[in-house]
Amino acid sequence: MEKDYIQLKDKVSVITGAASGIGYATAELLAEVGSNVILLDIDKEKGNLAAQNLRDKGFNVNFLKCDVTNARDCQHVSEQINRKYGNVNVLFNNAGIIKRKTVVDLEENEWDAVLNVSLKGVYLLSKYIIPIMASHDGGSIINTGSGWGLKGGDKAAAYCAAKAGVVNLTKAMAIDHGPQNIRVNCICPGDTDTPLLRDEAKQLQVEESVFLKDSAIDRPLARLGTPRDIAKGVLFLASDLSSWMTGTELVIDGGGLA
Repeated sequence: MEKDYIQLKDKVSVITGAASGIGYATAELLAEVGSNVILLDIDKEKGNLAAQNLRDKGFNVNFLKCDVTNARDCQHVSEQINRKYGNVNVLFNNAGIIKRKTVVDLEENEWDAVLNVSLKGVYLLSKYIIPIMASHDGGSIINTGSGWGLKGGDKAAAYCAAKAGVVNLTKAMAIDHGPQNIRVNCICPGDTDTPLLRDEAKQLQVEESVFLKDSAIDRPLARLGTPRDIAKGVLFLASDLSSWMTGTELVIDGGGLA
């Protein structure tokens, strides 16, 4: 039955940036449909708390500290996961940061930080997870892009560059690893009510409630996205409902790019 296509029972899912926001919501949703979920995050305290919260709900969830910009970290956690679970079926490369500045105002270290977390992190963890997937029956990789990976945005030069890179890296990975039965797609969320979005208000020195209202008002659906909204798109791409989809971007933005 078609409803079974969305089940991930006994599958192994790895999620970066999983301690909060979209990552956490996706971990919860994938666990709800039966997946074993490994949360990865650089924040050990928040990551352990997130994992415990999900275990308290009866889900099979574990946390591993990982800096996705560090090759040794990515290799180490990949080896740990492979030893414990023997496979990875789903990889959600979600970790990302934003600096709301123009190229003139950006410091070099800020540019590097955004590109390293949001783009290099996708490359590094995929580098070590793909061989695990390929040695079994393949799998599904979902990368977090952005609406601003498809069009420009103001005072977000590094973020726009990184997310555009994620969109095209996704296509390149899909071409390279399709023969190994590995599907690679990306989601492109619009403004979603996460700690990351609220931090943008601080960076731009705009009152938070005003910033959130302005972020929602011009969309056809006239509201911000929720982390759960985005998680549903990830589940679709992780499941067999999207079995003939690879190398594409799924825009989830309440019509913001319409």
